[in-house]
Amino acid sequence: MKSRTLNAGRFPAMICLSTLLFTQVTSAAPSVTTPPGVHAPVSNTVETVCGQKIADPYRPLENLQDPQVQQWFRQESDHARRVLDSIPGRKALIDKMIEFDKRKASKVYNLTITDNDRYFYLKQTPSDETGRLFFRKGFKGDERELFNPASFTADKGIHYVISSVTPNLDGSKLVLTLSPNGSENSVLLIMDVDSGNIYPERIDRCWFASPSWLPDGESFLYNRLNPSSLHDKDREKNSRIFLHRTGTAPETDREIFSTSVNPELGIRPEDIPVVHYDNKSGRLFAFTENVDPRLNGWYAPLDQLSMPRIEWKRLFRPEDEVYDFATTKTEIYLYTPKHAPRYRLLKTSIDRPDIGGAETLVPEQPEGTLTGFSLTRGGLFYTLSFNGVREEMYLLENGKNRAEKIPLPFDAGTASIASKGYDYPDFWAIIGGWNHDFRRFRYDRQHKKFVNETLSSPAEYPEYKDLVVEEISVPSHDGVMVPLSLVHSSKLPKNGTNPVLVYGYGAYGNSITPFFSPSMLLWALKGGVFAVAHVRGGSELGDAWHQAGRKTTKPNTWKDLIACAEYLVRERYTSPQHIAINAASAGGILVGRAMTERPDLFAAVMPQVGVLNPLRGEETPNGPVNVPEFGTVRNPVECRALIEMDAYLHLRRGVSYPATLITAGMNDPRVIAWEPAKFAARLQASTTSGKPLLFFTDFQAGHGIGDQKTKQFESLADILSFGLWQTGHPEFQLEPAPRR
Repeated sequence: MKSRTLNAGRFPAMICLSTLLFTQVTSAAPSVTTPPGVHAPVSNTVETVCGQKIADPYRPLENLQDPQVQQWFRQESDHARRVLDSIPGRKALIDKMIEFDKRKASKVYNLTITDNDRYFYLKQTPSDETGRLFFRKGFKGDERELFNPASFTADKGIHYVISSVTPNLDGSKLVLTLSPNGSENSVLLIMDVDSGNIYPERIDRCWFASPSWLPDGESFLYNRLNPSSLHDKDREKNSRIFLHRTGTAPETDREIFSTSVNPELGIRPEDIPVVHYDNKSGRLFAFTENVDPRLNGWYAPLDQLSMPRIEWKRLFRPEDEVYDFATTKTEIYLYTPKHAPRYRLLKTSIDRPDIGGAETLVPEQPEGTLTGFSLTRGGLFYTLSFNGVREEMYLLENGKNRAEKIPLPFDAGTASIASKGYDYPDFWAIIGGWNHDFRRFRYDRQHKKFVNETLSSPAEYPEYKDLVVEEISVPSHDGVMVPLSLVHSSKLPKNGTNPVLVYGYGAYGNSITPFFSPSMLLWALKGGVFAVAHVRGGSELGDAWHQAGRKTTKPNTWKDLIACAEYLVRERYTSPQHIAINAASAGGILVGRAMTERPDLFAAVMPQVGVLNPLRGEETPNGPVNVPEFGTVRNPVECRALIEMDAYLHLRRGVSYPATLITAGMNDPRVIAWEPAKFAARLQASTTSGKPLLFFTDFQAGHGIGDQKTKQFESLADILSFGLWQTGHPEFQLEPAPRR
């Protein structure tokens, strides 16, 4: 599902089963069957939901503690693993990924810079399975390793990753969040930076922690879940904000912000409370979070923390449609799509905020979408995106009415910008593209030039020198033009036989902007087309693009994907027997419904940890927080929309469905493992195609966030090799099963 990090520190779902996966021999898929074993348990569950009778034959799979369910999961996973490992060419893909990885002496990510120029970052070398924490003073300072997560525990089978690093204001102390086996069920550690010593206290159950240090450098605010199991549907409800002082027992921490402490604020059980100290304005900001991008928040002076109870003042309501903000000592800058679907930037007083009467600094642009902004001492920097695939950068200097376009070092598909705030001149941009690796630059305003300050080691990929990028727009079912990005060899023939991998997402307003992935581009290196469909539900064309692909408008999301696939066939890039589609998480709705609506259009479908049974989403731990995006069964209109977007419910017996690889993570806190499991079981019982239907559950992983490097390579190799197998690539075909 979704997580967010914004300027304000926000973090930011009756039929008997045959166990034969497929029984017919086809040219692309030899006969491979599941050995006799446990059948997926079924029931005669039929419910009336928003006036419709809904059959849910695989409801028993929702009981993940049932021994029969567990045995079925393992049986399916073992079979899927044997088949995937036997695909010719899969190991060669992994070997190439390892070779690519070795070309960089080190990869640096999750960089944080304090106002006094202390750099904290994670670094991964070819010998590292996950990032280690490093520190340096300034960009050119000497590097020192602070923490290696491999040293945290010797427990067999548990692998920790550093999921976040939050230094205090002067960088003398920091909070580490460590997560085991992809669960994101973080534990907080506190470190003294100069000595490297770890304080004795451990704070667990901190998935949404969002630690925020106070100016004393000794205390911080954090969110903590209530004690419950990973799969408890109430696990995320009624989490609370606590105040912790370094060196004290967490049991003594004071509760600051919650449903119980602040009943007058109307905090719902499913809301995630966040409190952030903003050192630029010297104020506390409190929010109630879910996947709705509209801020719902309050503020208070810092000295209120010394009072028995904080008297919060209202700052933003959801109807204000403020999506992000930044502050100075006296002003607050507001990023909003209200009356401006491509967003605009406003400014108002922080002491007497008047959102309706706020001054417009950057108006909505006629074509470009305002995607980011940063305050500096000299002025305001911002970025505009065009169709989600081309970025431009501008500077609005203090006291001027007209912004100046800043030429970038190279044509950027993606640009993210950062600064230390309004009281410092420092400004950085990280830019990249489909065939340009990401690089980080400091902007020298005096000389109007960018200075390369990339911390990662450079690498060359001559294999991709002949790649070309096509950015086109495709008419969807309703005539709306949908951006489609194509990456392939310059020598690609348009003969209708090229393997195509279409990737998409389409949820939460998250845009898929151009990124460089040598491993993902192996699809193009094998002579295929890597395609990204910028479907509705993202924000590639602004907030209206998001609104056109959520709740009752969600069908646009998968219909856009179908239109893109039809275009590729029409223009002879490929044909249906050569198209594979892939998406993860909420993207399961995208590919699941594209498959159930047009099973004839695709050769392979690969939902990873996918949302495939959203009608039951509110019965999962992470479901209630996602209601603003998908809807609720308690609202008849939204309930019918949930049924429409539910791929599990749209499977029909006797249909010839494409080959399918479905994955789940048993430790997944975002999409519970039984959602993809139910889809896999019903698909096996429904299809008549005789094509492979594999269901793989990783029992030592979660949502893919925090996976170790080897697991990342193996998971991607599964997707690429399965897709190339099923789209007919000769290097990936299994030997036909021997005749008896």
